[in-house]
Amino acid sequence: MTNEEKYTQAFMQSFEIDAETAKTLEFQAIPAWDSVGHMGLVAALEDAFDIMLDPDDIVDMSSYEKGKELLAKYDITF
Repeated sequence: MTNEEKYTQAFMQSFEIDAETAKTLEFQAIPAWDSVGHMGLVAALEDAFDIMLDPDDIVDMSSYEKGKELLAKYDITF
């Protein structure tokens, strides 16, 4: 599985959405991506990539695309 697939899968599983919806998603755009859902997504991403996200990065993750930018800090390429 590629990093892109793992990343998208974390969104799909966390919010019970399809891949196309995940790729355009922004924080609070759907009811599932509230503060609790956000932490579930963070946990899924940390598990998928075996990393620990910095608290500032957790706060800054405001969209699917922004999350990809933030993960670059952890040497995760897409």
